[in-house]
Amino acid sequence: MTLFDGIYPFYLQQRKVSVFDVSTIIVIVVFLTLTCSFLLIIPGIRGRARSYWTLRVLLSLVVGVVIVAVQFTGDWETGWVKANTSYKSFSRAMVNADIGLHVGLAGVNVTLMGNPVNQINETINYNEHFAWSFDADYDHIYSEGLERGLPSPILYVAEKFTTQSPCGMLRQYRISSHYASATLWVAFCTWLISNMLFSMPVLVYGGYMLLVTGAFMIFSLLSFSTVRNSLMCPIQFGTATLRIGYGGSFWLTLAIGLLCFVAGITVVSLHYFNLDLLKTFFDLREEKAEEYQEMTEVYVNPHFVNKGLSLSPPSKLNPNKI
Repeated sequence: MTLFDGIYPFYLQQRKVSVFDVSTIIVIVVFLTLTCSFLLIIPGIRGRARSYWTLRVLLSLVVGVVIVAVQFTGDWETGWVKANTSYKSFSRAMVNADIGLHVGLAGVNVTLMGNPVNQINETINYNEHFAWSFDADYDHIYSEGLERGLPSPILYVAEKFTTQSPCGMLRQYRISSHYASATLWVAFCTWLISNMLFSMPVLVYGGYMLLVTGAFMIFSLLSFSTVRNSLMCPIQFGTATLRIGYGGSFWLTLAIGLLCFVAGITVVSLHYFNLDLLKTFFDLREEKAEEYQEMTEVYVNPHFVNKGLSLSPPSKLNPNKI
């Protein structure tokens, strides 16, 4: 890089939101559309079944949207630190800024925000994404960041995840995230199967599939948590240290996984101990009502009614008057 009017060149680039991106927004919009569509038809359901349908559908949609959305979020692990640090390479200019690290299943986001935002005649507000999925080249993306002249704190944090780094964190994070994502997609498939089974009179199997869904969500968390087995290199900015911990997506996945366990155990328990209540909740007691409706009138032989006094053709009587 060469100086231009005493300032090192920084080029415009595409930014990525640290927690939500376009894919996450699309997933949320799709599920919100399904929710709104259901709310439009819910007034047509009568009686207590309306409340049961609303509860079942909304809970199911919440589980589905979380399973898909956390695939694209970037806050499985997060960390922030406030420090005085150099802003550019080969420059003594120091800035006071918040440096953030946001780890997702597809890559890592590094955030740099000045305190205040405007310092040394520049706007310090960066958020850069470095992908590490198997179809992405992390080292190449990092090299592009060097060529664009990203601020030194961002490059310093991103360098910790390169293959040349002695930390060796890239391989562990890439493998753990890959298997966590794969198990979540399996959980999404079992969630679809559970909804199909709940629409048929095989409720207990739907409960079993909910348990399987919860199990795969927990497996994804265990897979991602294996990154803790590797030695985490310290990220130092002077005397300040950037420390990361589990973020919102991790705890949200855990909560929904436990919810699937509770719902599955409840369905299976009711199947064996109170089947009538389970059928009522899933609105499957219409068969008995149809049987009662079919026997609205009967044919009675008056010979037996009049104790055989006379034989006459059978007459049609209302069973309510007998």
